[in-house]
Amino acid sequence: MSDLSFFIPALIAVAAFCIRLPGLLRNPRDPLLRAVAMLLLTAAGVFLFGMIPMIAWVNDLIGVPNSAAPFVYSILMAFSGSCIVLLINWRGGSAARIRQATRWCVAVYGMVIVGLFTFFVWGDAPVERLRDLDTYYATTPYIREMIVLYLVAHAASSLVMTSLCRRWSRKVTGELRTGLNLMVCGYLLTVAHDVCKFAAIGARWAGHDWDGLSTDVARSLASLASPFVAVGFGLPLVAQRLREPWTDWRRYRQLGPLWRLLSNLSPEHTSVRISWSASPGVRVMRRESDIHDGFLTLNPYFERSVHDAAVADALASGATPEDAGVAADAAMVVAAGEALLADPEHRVIASSRASQDRLGGFRDLVGISRAIGRRSPRRRGDPTDRPSAGGTTPREREVVAAHGVKRRRS
Repeated sequence: MSDLSFFIPALIAVAAFCIRLPGLLRNPRDPLLRAVAMLLLTAAGVFLFGMIPMIAWVNDLIGVPNSAAPFVYSILMAFSGSCIVLLINWRGGSAARIRQATRWCVAVYGMVIVGLFTFFVWGDAPVERLRDLDTYYATTPYIREMIVLYLVAHAASSLVMTSLCRRWSRKVTGELRTGLNLMVCGYLLTVAHDVCKFAAIGARWAGHDWDGLSTDVARSLASLASPFVAVGFGLPLVAQRLREPWTDWRRYRQLGPLWRLLSNLSPEHTSVRISWSASPGVRVMRRESDIHDGFLTLNPYFERSVHDAAVADALASGATPEDAGVAADAAMVVAAGEALLADPEHRVIASSRASQDRLGGFRDLVGISRAIGRRSPRRRGDPTDRPSAGGTTPREREVVAAHGVKRRRS
């Protein structure tokens, strides 16, 4: 396999780490950010130092033949442990449980790394082998143990990740499930890589030469596994980062009709200006704050009778209780707005002594905004805006009907 297949993933991992670094510097104690950063850093190290020229460079730099072997194996162990730690943080749970599992994982793979260097120091590997060290020294005391230790630890992490990802994928949907299934494919290829390595080493122990399984087939499987694992980890994270701004922008637009209605009712109220570069989440918070301020202004004009009559109208037209409540909230807001405009001297506000209990009941702001946005505007003072025997005006019934019919059709 060409070293280009190792260099490109290494470059991608380094770029991803650089993108994540500012967030890590802002929140250095965030365990999920630390786990992601460590995984990207170790992944870059595995691919970078797994290239043949880099192996030769490390050997020359240290001045000891094959000294790159425990170094590269240790980075691989750190990557294996980082994958498990990231999945532990990814799945969530109690903070104490996550910390305990993380410490166990770090301790186990830390001891494996110590063992790798210990066996290498005890052993003797004078002939530099850049491609076939695993099979060439498969029968050499202590070097043999080093090779077996790293393969066992690597295979164990691959099997653990395969099992965890497979079980978790059955409980989730969407891009998270897709990412987990991709990781399952990647780790199964990694297990196949380890099986080829074990087979080649076992053949050496039996006096046969199956070195091609280790030097060619296993290396190819490692190159095939890396994109699956990388995309599997990255897909849910990228999708989440893209979905959050889109969801915020959608909510921001959906709140528009309600926000404009309340803003027009209180022209003297000036919303706090925010920067043009503010995130969608900040804009949504600002708009929701303005809406709640508007509800405070309208509170003295809210009428329970209007709400109850609107609920009855909506239920009579076939709406569900939840939809009826939202439509009634919208109708009550419209009625309160009309009452506020009809009271230019704000006598009702001046005489009000306490907030009404409906203020805390507006939970579905988007639903209220949609109901208000679907009504066709009428001129103030339209004679058709007189209350019916049920206590609601045609305009309020229009809001209720628009919301109820829309829900039934959907």
